[in-house]
Amino acid sequence: MLLQGVFPAITTPFYPDGKVYLKKLEHNVERYSRTPVSGMVVLGSTGEAVMLADQERREVLKTAMDSAAPSKVLIAGTGCESAIETLRLGEYVAELGYDVVLVRTPNYYRTQMQPANILAFYRTIADRSALPVLIYNIPQCTGYDIPVEIVVQLAEHPNIIGIKESGGDVEKVRKMVACTRHVKRQATVTETFDAVTSRMIKSAAGNAGGELVAIAATPGATKPSSAAITVTGGIKTRPKEAGFTVLAGSAHQMEASLQAGAAGGILALASPAPTACYEIFTAWKEGDFPLARAKQDAIANASRRIVSELGVPAIKYAMDLNGYYGGPPRLPLLPLTSDLKVEVERLMADIRN
Repeated sequence: MLLQGVFPAITTPFYPDGKVYLKKLEHNVERYSRTPVSGMVVLGSTGEAVMLADQERREVLKTAMDSAAPSKVLIAGTGCESAIETLRLGEYVAELGYDVVLVRTPNYYRTQMQPANILAFYRTIADRSALPVLIYNIPQCTGYDIPVEIVVQLAEHPNIIGIKESGGDVEKVRKMVACTRHVKRQATVTETFDAVTSRMIKSAAGNAGGELVAIAATPGATKPSSAAITVTGGIKTRPKEAGFTVLAGSAHQMEASLQAGAAGGILALASPAPTACYEIFTAWKEGDFPLARAKQDAIANASRRIVSELGVPAIKYAMDLNGYYGGPPRLPLLPLTSDLKVEVERLMADIRN
């Protein structure tokens, strides 16, 4: 699976009484599907996944799946404290049609999370997972910061395709990129080198009833080359070399992380402002580095204050300001005070959604 670009870490909407508000989740996901983001992450930290019961997680995952456009890559947060629970939730999202699982580092027994434990945990999941695995490092929540050396060892596993690095250390991003550059794999992409999702292929095949047809890149070729195009239904696909993917987890460090070798970002600020975050990536991708820096500067203060300091309640209020449904967080998180709402309004005043 090719992972590049911007992925909003979407929120889980609640009614005022704390019940999951699935209709508002549908609304948000349908709207994200009309933006230029590459996909969405469901049940990450911004999604208050640790606040949900298992049945609620499954309902949220299914609703998001049913509401998303087939072209958007869907990443499911499935990380639990035990490998067996992580695998059970992973089996469910694979059946639904998700593309990737995002697995946070276990942390409750923190002092016992030695290299052998972490290696065994991720390798066991990767061995048994039907979907590619993305490591999730968020030490500000877990209290555990996965070392670069462990990431490099895990990168050798064929089913571990990358990491969401939310630790905030750009030099660590640079080091992970450099130390995993030797990992080479192939991903299936569209003719225009965008990611191909399983839902996209299923939809195209269902509409056209098409078979897979290999089209040689060179007239007269007897077998497909690395540039060969395959057609399924109405979609033309081709192989593309893809290494171990590092995705940034902080919007205010997006441009610096891209310069350090990251392929994109899974960003909480992209929940209220997907277009503003995407503009950083597209400017950088087109080689307009001054514009990428300017776009970065435009959202940096909002990212630091709203996401890093005020957290989920502020992210949800920013969504309310930008036409998405944020609503209340779930206890023990509390809604913003009036003064903090005014501050968020000021920070978001000029940020596009």
